[in-house]
Amino acid sequence: MKSSAVRRTTTTVLAASLLATLSLTGCAKSEDSSTGDTGSATGGGSGQVVATPGAGDAETCTVEQFGGKRTDLAGATVGFSQSEKEANPFRIAETASIKAEAEKRGVTLLTANAQSQFSKQISDVQDLIAKGADLLVIAPLNSDGWGPVLRTAAARKIPIVTIDRKINATVCKDYVSFIGSDFVEQGRRAAERMIEATGGKGKVAILLGTAGNNVTTERTKGFKDEIKAKAPGLEVVFEQTGEFAREKGQQVTEQLIQSNPDITGIYAENDEMGLGAVNALKSAGKEAGAVKIVTVDGTRNAVRGIVDGWISGVIESNPRFGPLAFQTLDTFTRGEKVAQDIVIQDSAYTEKNAKSDLDKAF
Repeated sequence: MKSSAVRRTTTTVLAASLLATLSLTGCAKSEDSSTGDTGSATGGGSGQVVATPGAGDAETCTVEQFGGKRTDLAGATVGFSQSEKEANPFRIAETASIKAEAEKRGVTLLTANAQSQFSKQISDVQDLIAKGADLLVIAPLNSDGWGPVLRTAAARKIPIVTIDRKINATVCKDYVSFIGSDFVEQGRRAAERMIEATGGKGKVAILLGTAGNNVTTERTKGFKDEIKAKAPGLEVVFEQTGEFAREKGQQVTEQLIQSNPDITGIYAENDEMGLGAVNALKSAGKEAGAVKIVTVDGTRNAVRGIVDGWISGVIESNPRFGPLAFQTLDTFTRGEKVAQDIVIQDSAYTEKNAKSDLDKAF
C-alpha cells in the first residue's frame, strides 16, 4: 500500500482541470424519512475536489498502454455496478451522482445493484458487459475475487474505473484508475478527533467495517497508528464488525456496553454504525456526550448528531463520484493520460461547524 504522501502525488495529471470544473453534485433522500432529510445537490463545497498535487510525476495510464482504442464517450454505453443496498445514504448519494452526470453528458447508462452480495456483483458486471457496456464504473463490495470479471473485460478491452474501494489487481492492465479518499488519512484524522474529545485517556472501541476491502483495513490502520503514536493513554479494548450497517452497529454497541460499561469512546468506521451506536447508548440511558463517538462519511443524520451532542466528530468521505468518474473516462477515451490513483479531498465536521455546514452533508 502506498503512503498517503505518495498517493497524493498521483493526482497531478488531472488536478489542474478538475479543480476548476468539479462542482456538480448528486444526492438523494435518505431512507430515514422521519428526519425530513434531503441531500444537498448544490450546497457550497459539497462536490468532490482532487487533493492538492504533491511534487513528482504521477503514475498514469493511457488507452494505448491499456491496449484499447480511442472513442467518444458521448456515444458510449457505461455500466455502473453499485455494491450495497441503498439503505445507506452514502450509496444513495453515490448512485444519484453517477446517474446525474450520465444524464448531463447524454451518456447511455446501465446500472445494477449487488444488494451487498459479492457473488451477485460479479454476475451483475458480467451481465453489464453482455448488455453492451463499453466502459465500466464499479463500486466494489470486496477488494479480492475479481478475476472472472477482469478476464472478461480484458478480452474485450473494456476500461474499468473503480470508485470508493480498490480492487486487488494490476492498474493499467486490469483497470484504469481508482478514485477515492485516502482512507488511512481518514482513520488518522478520526483518531485526532477522538484524542481531542477524550483528552487522550480512557478506553476506546472500534466498530469495524466489513471485512475483505481496503476501506476497513486502511481506516483501522490509520486510527490505530495515530492513537499509538499520539495517545498511549487511550487503549483500544474492543473491535468488532458492524458491517457498515446501522442495525448491526447498534447490536454490537449493545454488546459493548454490557462487556465494557466504562467505555470512553467509540470509533465507527462509517456514519451508519455510529448512528446505531447512538441508538444503543440512548436505550441504555446514557446521556449525550457521555461516550465520545467519532465516525466517517458525512451524512446529514450524523452531522446533526454533532449538533445534538451525541457525536463528537465526523470525518467526511465524499460520495459524489459522478463528475470525477465521467471526466476520468472522457479524458482516458480521448487518448490523454489519467492518474492511476485519484485521491479526493475530504473535509470534517465538529461542534464548531456542524450547524453552519449541515447543508453540505448528504
